[in-house]
Amino acid sequence: MAERARRFGEAGDAVGARDLYAAALPLAIRAFGDDAPVTLTVRLNLAHWTWKAGDGQAAKSQFDALLPVLERVSGPEDPDTLFVRSAHARLVGDAGDPARARDELLSLVPVYERVLGPEHPDTLTARYSLAGWTGSAGDPARARDELLSLVPVYERVLGPEHPDTLSALYGVAHWSRETGNVADAMARLRALVPVQERVCGAEDSRTLTTRRSLAYWTGLAGDPAEARDEYAALVPVLERLRGAEDPDTLSARRSLARWTGVAGDPTAAHGQLVALLADLERVRGADHPDTVAARSDLAAWAEESGAAGDRE
Repeated sequence: MAERARRFGEAGDAVGARDLYAAALPLAIRAFGDDAPVTLTVRLNLAHWTWKAGDGQAAKSQFDALLPVLERVSGPEDPDTLFVRSAHARLVGDAGDPARARDELLSLVPVYERVLGPEHPDTLTARYSLAGWTGSAGDPARARDELLSLVPVYERVLGPEHPDTLSALYGVAHWSRETGNVADAMARLRALVPVQERVCGAEDSRTLTTRRSLAYWTGLAGDPAEARDEYAALVPVLERLRGAEDPDTLSARRSLARWTGVAGDPTAAHGQLVALLADLERVRGADHPDTVAARSDLAAWAEESGAAGDRE
């Protein structure tokens, strides 16, 4: 059953993998005992796929329960123990405590470097996560600098076009932007998009994230027409890949309306927001912050377009 669960996970079925590992766990406990390596591996995979299936709170509880057992049975510097500590830090950050996530990773990275080596992929992943939570905790300059030092290591160890290298390059652009250097961030994003399209694919989620960021900052940098055109190209791709009601799709539609209006067509912006608001009210509810924001946008563009009376 565990082997079947592994295949489900490798095929991208996180829910299926989680459910199979959940079914395998009592069988492993009965056959091998609570602390047997086989049982601990099943517990580790159950927590991992619970996380990947979208239930971070349950995964954190599973990792919390597993960590002291791994430390006692396998040792505090066993790779599985280090993986659980790294996953726990990320889940703490995802739950809204980036400073604690940063601090956990600050203590963990030197252990990775000593045990696995400074250029081991798991060490590089921990450093990447540390940079991200450092930025989220309020120090974007340090996050940018950490990633700038990490990129050459990625390039040497994994290759200049490895997806992890490209993710680190995106991180440099992101945190550079957060320090206020929009021009540097946009130049980095423009250079990154064609590489991601060639390496990862034009419709890969990472490529689309980079394109969305570039479109957004292009508008803020003073070119609303280019931002509008980029969002106009992105929205149908997101609708096809993720569905019309996906949060990223709805967000991109709102950005399209915004830059359409700023580029000089308030009537078109108003029409786009009328359709978007109806979808948001149905999908997210009338009082959701995204719905409230879109309603405010609609009122503004209604006034600009002379359509203020249309919804009265």
